[in-house]
Amino acid sequence: MTTTKQRLYILEEMKMNDSTKILESWETLKTLVEELELDVHKNAHGNKSAGVRARKGLRALKSAAGDLVKMTLEAQKS
Repeated sequence: MTTTKQRLYILEEMKMNDSTKILESWETLKTLVEELELDVHKNAHGNKSAGVRARKGLRALKSAAGDLVKMTLEAQKS
């Protein structure tokens, strides 16, 4: 059987893991934005291939942002 102290330790450890995951997800979002910047600029100057890459990257960014929102909501609930 686990004691109350052990349960609190486990819960605290889970919260730390959640915060680490949230921060890692945030870093991933920032990296995606940085990677998209060049393609967005190229597309603004008429490069159609860069536009395709930019739109693909923006879809990935949208998905990653949604995942981050879900993580933060789950962390807030616990």
